[in-house]
Amino acid sequence: MRRLKTLAARAGATAMIGLIRALFAFLRLLGAERSSDLGGWLLRTASPLLPVNRVALANIRAAFPGMAEPEVRRIARGAWENLGRTAAEYAHLKTLFDYDYLNPDAPSRVEVEGIEHFIALKDDEKPGLIFSAHLANWELPAICAAAYDLDTTAVFRAPNDPAIASVVHEIRSGAMGGLAAAKQGAAFAMQGVLERNGHLGMLIDQHFTRGVVVPFMGRPALTNPILGKFARRFECPVHGVRVIRLPNQRFRLQLTPPLDLPRDAAGEIDVQGAMAMMTAVVEGWVREYPEQWLWMHRRWRPTMITAAAAEAGMAVAQIPVFKAT
Repeated sequence: MRRLKTLAARAGATAMIGLIRALFAFLRLLGAERSSDLGGWLLRTASPLLPVNRVALANIRAAFPGMAEPEVRRIARGAWENLGRTAAEYAHLKTLFDYDYLNPDAPSRVEVEGIEHFIALKDDEKPGLIFSAHLANWELPAICAAAYDLDTTAVFRAPNDPAIASVVHEIRSGAMGGLAAAKQGAAFAMQGVLERNGHLGMLIDQHFTRGVVVPFMGRPALTNPILGKFARRFECPVHGVRVIRLPNQRFRLQLTPPLDLPRDAAGEIDVQGAMAMMTAVVEGWVREYPEQWLWMHRRWRPTMITAAAAEAGMAVAQIPVFKAT
């Protein structure tokens, strides 16, 4: 019986992978623009019926106290539309990025601000860290880095569904540079990248149970401290990169200058303060384009935050604060 169940599970997973590949093949036939429009329309239309939409609405209301309810719902619908567009655009990741920094005035779907920072990272012969967030199509920075031979490993969290995770990994592998799954033991692989003067790119805007407590959108949140720890150990530049979704299926990538991270009394980078500063940059991005962020995620978990602050021997009120810019 157990063997039959195992075979049935494998057959089901294989069938699901085949179905997802067929769907992506259909989206490739549609083209990038029509695929994006279709994915955005589907999730925007279906979003009021999805139970997790209540999480998105609650998060928006808490982040923007006093906001009128129609605006709250507009932001939520926009966030769902962005997610649907991003999902559909996976079928086109290999061709989505078309910016040529040697010919920046040429017509393209993508424009880049701060390309000089990418080039500096490539040429400085030092390790580097790049943080980002789930804004617009968040896969584009890793593709940009690969397009210009910046030795970068993107740290990713695989989708929960194994079939989706398998197909997405195939697509990412064909469009990006190095990939490192965010799982137990990943820190050793990430450290190895930096030891050979490579670069790490990581999304820092999701809940991390064993994280440090930092302020985000007016509330404390738990954030993965790994980039702060690496910045402290390697004394390397830390940049932020975001993607903005523009009208007519276009995108803008913006890479910040290196951050001047806070330091402790001994002159070393303060890990919690560093993560608070990075998170403040992300907050500024989210406040500017709230309809392009992933509000459906359970980012704020008060019970865990209180326990984490107590374990660190601090009150929630003592969390370092940096103004979002």
